[in-house]
Amino acid sequence: MNEKQNSSSADSLLNKDKNPSNIVPQKFTLDSTITFRCHPGVSCFTQCCGNITIILTPYDILRLRKRLQLDAVSFLHTYTEPTFLEKSDMPGVKIRLNDAHRCPFVREDGCTVYSDRPTACRYYPVGAANFHQGGQDNQAEEAFYFLIREPHCKGFQEDTTWTIRDWRKDQGVDLYDEMNKRWLELIMRRKSFTTQATLGESAKRMFFMASTDLDHFRSFVFESSFLEKYEVAPEILEAIKNDDIALLQFALKYLESALFGTEVLKMKQEVLKQKVAEIGRQGENSKENFEARAEAELNALKEERNKTRGV
Repeated sequence: MNEKQNSSSADSLLNKDKNPSNIVPQKFTLDSTITFRCHPGVSCFTQCCGNITIILTPYDILRLRKRLQLDAVSFLHTYTEPTFLEKSDMPGVKIRLNDAHRCPFVREDGCTVYSDRPTACRYYPVGAANFHQGGQDNQAEEAFYFLIREPHCKGFQEDTTWTIRDWRKDQGVDLYDEMNKRWLELIMRRKSFTTQATLGESAKRMFFMASTDLDHFRSFVFESSFLEKYEVAPEILEAIKNDDIALLQFALKYLESALFGTEVLKMKQEVLKQKVAEIGRQGENSKENFEARAEAELNALKEERNKTRGV
């Protein structure tokens, strides 16, 4: 991504695979009003639940598998299929449609998991986007909203008027946005790097595990050498032992640190010293050669960093 202006859309990432021509060409704010209501009495009820692509966020997966009382592996195997996220090389999952090309959770009388429905379903027919300067860290964003108005949808003919703010509150979007924010930022950040650097297979596996299978990620934290390498406060360790929400937030922080080199999680100083010592023991042991090798490695890291940032 270069220094031009770009927009990242939660609706395009958490999409229902709709034709862009159905997007109303108008920006909405939280105080803008819309007239819309979906209920079993409308003639198009549940039509929007077929021939769709519904990407699942980590929080979606957590809510749905808890609702269905399934472990992550069973849920993923039964109800999802793999995909890549927002034209990037980051792996994710989408809902597997049934033989009728409909969501497996929908029936004639509506959604069977409605209170735990995915983020994409909660947004519809409202989309959200963040407009910002691409390629710049800590860049302020301008949030705005838009409508997806499909020809078959009769909900717009109803007489219930909402502000975007009230609609989001009614649909529970705010909570889901809070839980999804860091994950979406990782994907959008990675998307901007895709053409400059390929994500390694081990990094892809780690991203997938941390995003979809918290049980295995918990085992990774407590049963591998993870805690020998990273500094983790005792109160955080206590929280992530049994609290899946705390574990999910921790997993996303770890991914940010591991994939993009941020200092959200810090490696223990003794581990860093050991790595330096290992480099020093490789090859010739002279101070001059070590310093030259270290300088070369530093320059290589800088070049790779510049490459991923589009410099």
